[in-house]
Amino acid sequence: MGQGSSKATVADSSEATDGSERTSRMSRLKQRLHVHRHHRNKRGNGSDSYSLLKLRDAEDFAGIALVRVISADMKFKDKWLACISFGEQTFRTETSDHTDKPVWNSEKKLLLERNGPHVARISVFEESECGFEVFDMLDPSSSDIVVGNISLSCSIEDPVETEKRFARRILSIVDYNADGKLSFSEFSDLINAFGNQVAAKKKEELFKAADKNEDDAVSMDELAVLLAIQQEKEPLISCCPVCGEILEDSDKLNNMIHLTLCFDEGTGNQVMTGGFLTDKQASYGWMFKLSEWAHFSSYDIGLNSGSSASHILVVDRKTKRIVEELIDGKIVLSMRAIYQSKVGLGIMNTGAKELLQSISEKQGRKMSSVESSKDIPTFVDFFKDQINLAEVKYPLEHFKTFNDFFIRELKPGARPIACMERDDVAVCAADSRVMAFKSIEDSLRFWIKGRKFSIQGLLGKEISPGAFIDGTMVIFRLAPQDYHRFHFPVSGTIEQFFHIPGCLYTVNPIAVNSKYCNVFTENKRVVSIISTVHFGKVAFVAIGATMVGSITFSKKEGDYVQKGDEFGYFSFGGSTVICVFEKDTIEIDGDLLANSERSLETLVSVGMKLGVSKKKTVEIGLPNLESCVLGA
Repeated sequence: MGQGSSKATVADSSEATDGSERTSRMSRLKQRLHVHRHHRNKRGNGSDSYSLLKLRDAEDFAGIALVRVISADMKFKDKWLACISFGEQTFRTETSDHTDKPVWNSEKKLLLERNGPHVARISVFEESECGFEVFDMLDPSSSDIVVGNISLSCSIEDPVETEKRFARRILSIVDYNADGKLSFSEFSDLINAFGNQVAAKKKEELFKAADKNEDDAVSMDELAVLLAIQQEKEPLISCCPVCGEILEDSDKLNNMIHLTLCFDEGTGNQVMTGGFLTDKQASYGWMFKLSEWAHFSSYDIGLNSGSSASHILVVDRKTKRIVEELIDGKIVLSMRAIYQSKVGLGIMNTGAKELLQSISEKQGRKMSSVESSKDIPTFVDFFKDQINLAEVKYPLEHFKTFNDFFIRELKPGARPIACMERDDVAVCAADSRVMAFKSIEDSLRFWIKGRKFSIQGLLGKEISPGAFIDGTMVIFRLAPQDYHRFHFPVSGTIEQFFHIPGCLYTVNPIAVNSKYCNVFTENKRVVSIISTVHFGKVAFVAIGATMVGSITFSKKEGDYVQKGDEFGYFSFGGSTVICVFEKDTIEIDGDLLANSERSLETLVSVGMKLGVSKKKTVEIGLPNLESCVLGA
């Protein structure tokens, strides 16, 4: 039972409450909310707000997952923390005091969407109630080396169960004596916590309406009925009692999910710290607490992560997680000094272009020497998480120079081509990071900041740009660790090649986002025009970059090619392929456009679906496009 004792005294119960008792009760409420807020606000610099996770459609709601990271058994001693990455969210445990058998007992709730991410990555870093399973933890550089094991559990609460438990979660906040019921004083505190001033003035009326059996207490079932009825008439909850976010009256489902994710279940386990974008960022927890205190962040989603920050973040299309691109810090600093400053502009105007050309030529010769082969193992080790040697056609000892490995071939079938039998489906041209824009204007607004970029400048003087004005543009950026052979995105006939001499600026976003140079219109490049049935003419631009001494093609003018066929390769360095489609000929996949509108690149592989022709075609008997997005 609650604190009220009879029907006749309900109206007077608050007045009869001793002042010290009321103070004590309110302090208990504040303490409970403080615990919830503590869990929500101990975060990195990325936002942990649920507002980023709202469902667009009730049909997308697949349930709430409660993931527990329990413990691990490590092969060597250190201080350990664990991270869970799921979609664009990453959470971390506290650091365990146990150095060889860390114990965390940490948990986190995750919203599951039917078309959203369904795979969580769990990482363990050293710091320089249901059953559970024990999993081996493998060294990222080798699938054969076990470095420890970790105990995990995961229980899924389906949508129906979430709704049933909603009232229980709400009730638990102010059910001080844990009897499963609310007295009037507890009910009054709950209404106050909801932040609804209108409801706060009608607490007695609402309490009487909810107390159907007139036992002077509101049970969980009675509270559930009240919340459901009021939701249709006049919602009680205006803001989340935990994080303070304003809730929309008309969005019942998202409000329920929000509150479910904000409230823990009282299991006694530590709730993981959220708000990180990547597991690498989360592993630097102390650094981000400091930067949060200083109101400064070197991490963010979008353009800042490329143009003015020291980290490059991309969305992995396969896992739907945000990952951090590996790049040496010293190189980042030098690129920012050159490409993001007026001093750098001055350097470019006084010989930097010639210097980059000279460096690239010398490095190209070095990487083609026999001595360079010794650098291969070091390179593979540095990018051990991003180079899958099992896909490479030949073993490492086969490669006599570093450049031999750099232009390595993959085993047949390593890159499945999406909807191979459909020429009206375009595919990704390279293992790369993609930016896709419906129009050139969009690309200038979200990504390319060079002051003189234009389609005419990109394609060169010998090509009439008319057909491509206001066309769709897709940028495939290759990093040094990528497979460096590029492939045809469409089927058709190669009409012409145009070789355009130029500079060798880096194609890193730090340079592309610079207002001081025009990477895509000044760099050395080769433009080819492909004539197709479904997409009209497609301009395929292979762009050289710093350290890329040559662009080699395996096809010639007049060849008919199939999408997915190899077109050529870049020698040592990173580089870029740009495809320009005629206006209104292709509908780019929504996820690629959505990420690009956030100035966020998408990590893709050769053969993944890029888009579909807008030309009307008969589609009787054609396969479901959703099944071939990833080229599987």
